[in-house]
Amino acid sequence: MRSVVKVSKTINDAVEEALMELNVGREDVEVEVMEEPKKGLLGLIGAKDAVVRVTVTYDPKEVIDVFITKILFEMGLTSGTTKIELKDNIAYVDIENIDDEQMGIVIGRRGATLDSIQYLLSLVLNKKKDKYYRVVLDINSYRKKREETLERLAHKMAAKAKKSKRVIKLEPMNPYERRIIHSSLQSLDYITTHSEGDEPFRRVVIKLK
Repeated sequence: MRSVVKVSKTINDAVEEALMELNVGREDVEVEVMEEPKKGLLGLIGAKDAVVRVTVTYDPKEVIDVFITKILFEMGLTSGTTKIELKDNIAYVDIENIDDEQMGIVIGRRGATLDSIQYLLSLVLNKKKDKYYRVVLDINSYRKKREETLERLAHKMAAKAKKSKRVIKLEPMNPYERRIIHSSLQSLDYITTHSEGDEPFRRVVIKLK
């Protein structure tokens, strides 16, 4: 288990410094006070700082890495490394260094397999934990590239709807992809969008206002 020793004016300050270095939350560590702070004579002579040892008892990054490694192994995939960043209660996870064929297996049809792995990872990461992490799982920046493709499609179909004055219905998409379409066209004052149908065949409808 990872641990650090920190020295500061107060126990709380020492713990906060340790949490920043370890990049974990307060609920994920065990704190051992090695020395209590002392003010000393006249607040100066003989003063002592607090010394604490902070040990990680639950490491979100380790949980994520173990889960992704196991999933890839169970899927029969031999390549892939995991890049993990925790920021503002969001776990950004990107599977890198994986060839195109194996990447396609992980993504699945219209990203369905990737979405399923993301959902399972969220369940595992947040099991019996007070602090909730929203998981964003990507692979070789697939989601970013897909988002750019969908934004181009959205504007192309909006232009088509304007020119033809007809209602345009897109192919079925998952909730994540539908949100991208809706968001991309929000700024167009002549277009309105909504979703119709039942999952997994729910689709975005584009029409003139």
